[in-house]
Amino acid sequence: MNIKNILDVLPQNIKNITATLKELEKLQEIRLKVNKPLIFQLGEREVIGNYNVTHEDISNILKRMSNYSIYSIEDEIKQGYITIKGGHRVGICGNCIIENNRVKTIKDISSLNIRICREIIGCSNKIMPWILKDKNILNTIIISPPKCGKTTLIRDITRNISNGMDNTLLKGKNVCVIDERSEICASSDGIPQLNVGIRTDVMDNCPKSQGIMMAIRSMAPDVIVCDEIGTYDDVKSILAALNCGVNLITTIHGFGIEDLNSRDVFKDVISNHIFQRAVVLSCKSGIGTVDYIYDFVSETTIRGK
Repeated sequence: MNIKNILDVLPQNIKNITATLKELEKLQEIRLKVNKPLIFQLGEREVIGNYNVTHEDISNILKRMSNYSIYSIEDEIKQGYITIKGGHRVGICGNCIIENNRVKTIKDISSLNIRICREIIGCSNKIMPWILKDKNILNTIIISPPKCGKTTLIRDITRNISNGMDNTLLKGKNVCVIDERSEICASSDGIPQLNVGIRTDVMDNCPKSQGIMMAIRSMAPDVIVCDEIGTYDDVKSILAALNCGVNLITTIHGFGIEDLNSRDVFKDVISNHIFQRAVVLSCKSGIGTVDYIYDFVSETTIRGK
């Protein structure tokens, strides 16, 4: 795991503390709160540092993330997070300034949560045969609680679909990623920093409901990939995409098929048999554990559970 981009935005004192952590390769989060101790999440282990974060530390990190131009990241700040090079996402809390019932910006920032992005090439290889049929991609939803590897998995699925796979006779397909939070591709200046394949186009920092339709009209994708659907607008655009013959790979937060069935927003998705496969993840045997794979057509579990 390369955390250079993270260390580059940290003040020297916090950088030194971070660099001395045992099992640094398991680092998932760095939480910083003004006048509170540093907290590191390393796998399932939490480490509380003996240093209290200051206002100056938070200010320095924001300056470094913005290349000393806070105005350049104002649009990201009002969304509550910033994506830095390497795909690492920094959550922000502070005083929200509201205008016309919308967050205009966040001032007096007092908390940051730096979430480490991991790229694991090949992590989807064993999954791919379950989401293919006759060399075609099946519409698939990945269901996972937070921090169980769904974004890492969908990124590698994207790479495999885009590049093609010799061992499955899957020919590379045109893919469009609607990367609303810049987490899948970690784009910088519009260019993906992570490996999402040679036939992949990216709509970065674009709302899914708009980006899906823009991609269909302009890029003629075979497959659309997006992360964390959850609104009625998302579902409407997904239905429109499938009516245009485009396949879909996406994710939601949840703990299994039961979660999908219990949410009103997904009733149309289920009743219209939009998805053909579900991959359900957990952390039971480590991050990215595949609990089971569900077939929506036969309404049976075809692997696991």
